[in-house]
Amino acid sequence: MGNKFLEGNFAPVSREHTITELAVTGRIPDFLDGRYLRNGPNPLSEVDPAAYHWFMGDGMVHGVRLRDGKAEWYRNRWVRNPSVAATLNGEDASRFCGLDALGANTNVIGHAGKTLALVEAGAPIYELTDELDTVGRCDFDGTLPGGYTAHPKRDPQTGELHAVSYFFGMGNKVQYSVIDAGGQVRRTVDVEVTGSPMMHDFSLTEKHVVFYDLPVTFNTDMAVAANVPGALRTPAKLVLSAMVGKVRVPDPVTAMMAGKIGANGGLPYRWNPKYPARIGVMPREGGNRDVRWFEVEPCYVFHPLNAYDDGDSIVLDVVRHPKMFDRELHGPDEGGPTLDRWTVDLSAGKVLEERLDDRGQEFPRVDERLVGRRHRYGYSMAADGGADPAGSLFKHDFRTGSRQERAFGAGRQPGEFVFVPCHEDAAEDDGVLMGFVFDPATQRSDLTLLDAGTLETVAAIHLPDRVPNGFHGNWVESAQG
Repeated sequence: MGNKFLEGNFAPVSREHTITELAVTGRIPDFLDGRYLRNGPNPLSEVDPAAYHWFMGDGMVHGVRLRDGKAEWYRNRWVRNPSVAATLNGEDASRFCGLDALGANTNVIGHAGKTLALVEAGAPIYELTDELDTVGRCDFDGTLPGGYTAHPKRDPQTGELHAVSYFFGMGNKVQYSVIDAGGQVRRTVDVEVTGSPMMHDFSLTEKHVVFYDLPVTFNTDMAVAANVPGALRTPAKLVLSAMVGKVRVPDPVTAMMAGKIGANGGLPYRWNPKYPARIGVMPREGGNRDVRWFEVEPCYVFHPLNAYDDGDSIVLDVVRHPKMFDRELHGPDEGGPTLDRWTVDLSAGKVLEERLDDRGQEFPRVDERLVGRRHRYGYSMAADGGADPAGSLFKHDFRTGSRQERAFGAGRQPGEFVFVPCHEDAAEDDGVLMGFVFDPATQRSDLTLLDAGTLETVAAIHLPDRVPNGFHGNWVESAQG
């Protein structure tokens, strides 16, 4: 049985590189002093195509160091959780399962002088060195027990990381947390939701936290089938169904279930048409009782572009998928994702849903200096189906309603691009966009730098190998780690 998430540029690479001689076309701007880092799934061991889900692959971080107009190195490293570390050391890794086998494969950020590889669903954070070697698990000096999220958001004024984390063992709760600029958790809030959703991301404004409680939920059938002998599956399903979505799952049950969810197997979350689609709004310093819930049309959102307060309303620009993990159980591919605007009218108690762009797109980004503030520009990758790169990068102007498109041509496939301003007080599109672009003709990738104003190429750093289609990256300035 074929699995497109193991084919083409979704296929893993088999080597780790340390390259200090990199060819460059064009000129790397002098203001860039830091590392572009990007994370994604890259199975180390052979996997079963019939069972493999893209989200479950072992994590691999790719990085390029830029300084003084030069590309100093390219490195790629597997994130060494216990299972990966054992395999690379030639040891038997079969004893590792659950959290010891799940890869930190989704995002990579710099915070409080640390480089952190992130994933979600209760799995741990891993700290990396500047050169991308694995230091070990990170729990912010013991202030954040348990897992985290793939999508924290840094408040541009305070430098704090805000996040919403989920884990099926938490029952009908998700956790909002705030980590200060020094790397210590200063606040956590448990928020009740309908059941046990896959809450991949959230939104932050200057005044509010927004929760996306949408109908992709932990699936007891899939979890029980992978863990429980046939004769016991019916009672096990009934017991687990009674707990998930009502109360925190007891530790022994959590350990049993998580213990069998392997790094390169299926994802136990599916589309649930019986689950209500809604978004929750909580004041930043509020608690569970302060959350107001608003119904939306059934859909799924992996990634909001940005959000901001507008009088008595909250504006949410999101990439909306019509469904997720309903028929396709190997990765996102349930119809074209569109760019939508949801305006939450706090006075009227309702949400206005509008379509801003009906062309398929994903991995939306905004100038990070404007997280939670009104933005003019946003950027996204053209996408076919759910996650396949479609060859173009979009720049949206929300003031004029226009869209620019940069096509890379000849079958080339761009991933997510991030914006880096040319100086601290630069205008919103005065700087560069950077991201990896794969060329199927050469089977190699470039780190491509574009002028954010014109979308013309400024420079391309040519890598010795390809960077597989993956998830999220960030520019980490030298001062940030």
